Amino acid sequence: MASRWRGLGVTLVALVTAGGLVACSSSDGTTGGSTYTIWDPYPQFDDSSNWVKLLSDCGSKAGVTVKRTAFDTSDLTSKTLLAAQQGNAPDVLIVDNPVISTLAEAGVLTTSDDNKLDTSAIDQNLLGAGQSGGKTYGIPIGANTLALYYNKAVLQASGVDIASVKDWASLTAALAKTTAAGKKGITFSAIGTEEGSFQFLPWFWGSGAHLTKLDSAEAVSAVTLWTDWLKKGYAPNSAINNTQTTSWQEFATGQYAFAENGTWQLANAKKTGFEYGIIAIPAINGGTAAAPTGGEFVSVPVQKTTSRYAVSQKLVACLTDSDNSLTTTTTLSYIAPTAAVQAKQVAANPELKVWVEAVGAAKGRTGDNLGTKYPKISQPLWTAMQAALSGSATPQAALTTAQAAAAAATK
Repeated sequence: MASRWRGLGVTLVALVTAGGLVACSSSDGTTGGSTYTIWDPYPQFDDSSNWVKLLSDCGSKAGVTVKRTAFDTSDLTSKTLLAAQQGNAPDVLIVDNPVISTLAEAGVLTTSDDNKLDTSAIDQNLLGAGQSGGKTYGIPIGANTLALYYNKAVLQASGVDIASVKDWASLTAALAKTTAAGKKGITFSAIGTEEGSFQFLPWFWGSGAHLTKLDSAEAVSAVTLWTDWLKKGYAPNSAINNTQTTSWQEFATGQYAFAENGTWQLANAKKTGFEYGIIAIPAINGGTAAAPTGGEFVSVPVQKTTSRYAVSQKLVACLTDSDNSLTTTTTLSYIAPTAAVQAKQVAANPELKVWVEAVGAAKGRTGDNLGTKYPKISQPLWTAMQAALSGSATPQAALTTAQAAAAAATK
């Protein structure tokens, strides 16, 4: 989306046991006159939107009526778990990618192989976010990630050539120049939530660190980078409490040289009134750092009436085919999950080239076979980051504590 981050929703949601849901699947396994349900996390789109029209069109092509229900991302997981427990899961589910492993391990989802969903054209790094236990559960509808926006006027006034920014050292040197010139350096979100981890991961992974060892020397270098920026005044103390929205608002004042933020801010960037550019987040020694992927997967939940799967497969295939993918990813401000559609996006909007490159280097937070272990690692990580940035612990001490907590939680 252009105005909201779609990377949240990773924390395991407790299964709600009180209350009930209206049955959402027709018990009729035939297609003629049947109603098929689709749940999505896009309440901002009403029945007049291109998104809902696409859902209806896909239903018409499959010979069924589509009943669509939208939920907030934070509600969708618990609603799905409860519906599955009651035998009323939707026919098609569109859900934030880190939640896939949670639902898969709970036995809520069918595999892509079960329903013969064609994933051959999907970029493998994006597909990884929907994999658990060696199996794939659905197809990514699109992806977003993080990069660095920069203010051209601030850099010019500070004597910084953006082409010189290629690694951590050159980025830090650029921040030193901008602050020496009376401008502000870089703004980002380091809040003590998953949002903070999401923003920190490009630096964590860009150092060469792995989530299975939070206290490595590489991880310490990443936390030290951020803490040094705050100590030297290159980044504001407000970063500790910043969400990605408030961080963006700081950049939009026109005083900052850089802002770490996502694809979803492109529309807002055009409203700032100043010239901006975008570069990929650099890794410690150059190249593009792996940033985490946001975005949803289209999946098929388990049904009591297995004859329904054939139509569900048609609906998923329709929503993710090349022609519809371009419409969908444009509507959601996402980068498409296939090279062919990415090329069409860049042809229509050259500004998306850097985002395609960033998505190409990105990785899923639950990848590397972490699955449902990821939330138990992420929380100690953001806690350590907060401790180091606030000065209550050194980066090494904070991460040593984090590693002990993560190891205990993921036994």
